[in-house]
Amino acid sequence: MSLLPPDPRRLRAILAYLDEQLAANETVAVYLRLQRDAILAALVRAERPPQHRPRHKAKGGGPLPAFNPPAAMPGYVVQQKRTPSGPEPALVHLADCTMIGGAVHRIRADEARAALTDPNIAPCEFCRPDTELGMDLT
Repeated sequence: MSLLPPDPRRLRAILAYLDEQLAANETVAVYLRLQRDAILAALVRAERPPQHRPRHKAKGGGPLPAFNPPAAMPGYVVQQKRTPSGPEPALVHLADCTMIGGAVHRIRADEARAALTDPNIAPCEFCRPDTELGMDLT
């Protein structure tokens, strides 16, 4: 930048503007740094030589790998029920409940607690989210 003005007043104005721009774009800079760090970590993993696992022998070759079942979907959902005679009370379910049907909306635990205090919203009688939340509304 050889075209900078020679006087301190204008240089300070330019500096103030640049400081404003840096502050205004700090969120973008943080996001880009996080993305860059993730890319660098992935690059390190990709360039690492593959680890050789010992093969198990046919007879007594060691323990089998641990079985890790998929985790249940955490959280809660609200199920809205609509009928020809009008809406019925909504139901709160655990997110992995098998009795869920119709339109559902995912909610957090605090939202589920608040919803269960509403007289127009009931807990599912099968999965009992109120018990899970420590409310036991029975």
